[in-house]
Order: sequence, then structure tokens, then C-alpha cells
Amino acid sequence: MPTLLRIDSSADLTGSRSRALTDAFVEAWTARGGDHTVAVRDLHRNPLPHLSTPARHWPEQLRDGATVPDELESVQKEVVDELLAADAVVIGAPMYNYSMPATLKNWVDLIHVPGLTAPFPGAEAQPMAGRGVVLLTAQGAAYDRGTTTEHDDHVIPPLRLVLGANLGMTVHVVAASRTLADRIPALGADRAEQEFADAEAEARRLGTQL
Repeated sequence: MPTLLRIDSSADLTGSRSRALTDAFVEAWTARGGDHTVAVRDLHRNPLPHLSTPARHWPEQLRDGATVPDELESVQKEVVDELLAADAVVIGAPMYNYSMPATLKNWVDLIHVPGLTAPFPGAEAQPMAGRGVVLLTAQGAAYDRGTTTEHDDHVIPPLRLVLGANLGMTVHVVAASRTLADRIPALGADRAEQEFADAEAEARRLGTQL
């Protein structure tokens, strides 16, 4: 029974483009049959705690005697176990001030555990290796390759580094840019609409294949 982990992080609960893209992916995933299940984690509605102690960055055997309060340990175990149980992951990752929402960063800090989810000398496990993760991002402006703003995107590169390079997952990226075109006419409303339509179609395509 294939299980998809859906993660949303947008603070916009009514007009979010990234949530619309995760909706499209999930619709395509579930249309493949009743055995394609979905686990949902909404990081805005149910935010996770910050990384309150460096000990939480390590599995128990690498903490050098440092302790973590039981309630924090249980939260981290829950999100890590949820990730490890997923056959595929889809993440709605909007750009806020050139970076990811703080709620999504909290999730990354909890699931990136050297020696448990990522390799570390003496603990080379990489349990998520080869599993697909789809990053669905919505950006107010344009950050196309080759433009002067290309390197202003600090959402996808760190997610690609953590989930792809460190956890070994197969990363797919779908971006809907120019979402502020209704407020900044120079971005081009028609182009923004087409980019979103293309992104939605690509999200659906990936939902049929992962």
C-alpha cells in the first residue's frame, strides 16, 4: 500500500498557490487507486517546536550524554517515523522573504538527523535513499535560471541539499513564479497564469508517476 506524506507550510489557508499545487498532486496520487493513501502534516495549522537543544540534532547514541525532554523527544520521533513510513513525499514550500516558512524549517531541523536519517561516520544509514520527494514552490517574483535574481531563491537549494544530497531522496521541483503579478503589473499577469497552469499540470503528472 503506497503511502504519500503531504506537507503544507503556507500561512494562506484560502488563496495559497503552493497548497493548490499540493492539492493537484494529491488528487492525481489518490486517483491511482484506493491503495494509494495519504498522510497529512499541515505545519501552519499545527506548527512544530523549534530545535530547542543541539542534542535533538543527533540520534541518542551520538548525543554524548546530553538529554532531551521526553515531550520533545516524542515530537521528533513522531515526525521522523512519519517520514520513514512514506513511500513518497510532496512538500508545499512557498517563498517567504526569499526563504522557506519558519514552520517548514522547523520540520527540516527535526527530520535531518545525522546518524539516523542521514549518513554520519560510523552510522552510514540513509533509509530514505531513492524515494521521491516533490518540492512545490510558489514565488512572488521570478527567479529563472540566468537572471539576476536566480540566486535569491533560498527555498529550493537548502531543501535539495538536505533531502537530496543528505537523505538521498530523488528530488523533483515544480515552481509557480510571478504570483505577485496582480500587484506588480510588470511581472505580467498572463505569463503568471500560464506558469501556474504549467506548474499545476506538472504536479498532476508527477502525482501519476511517483
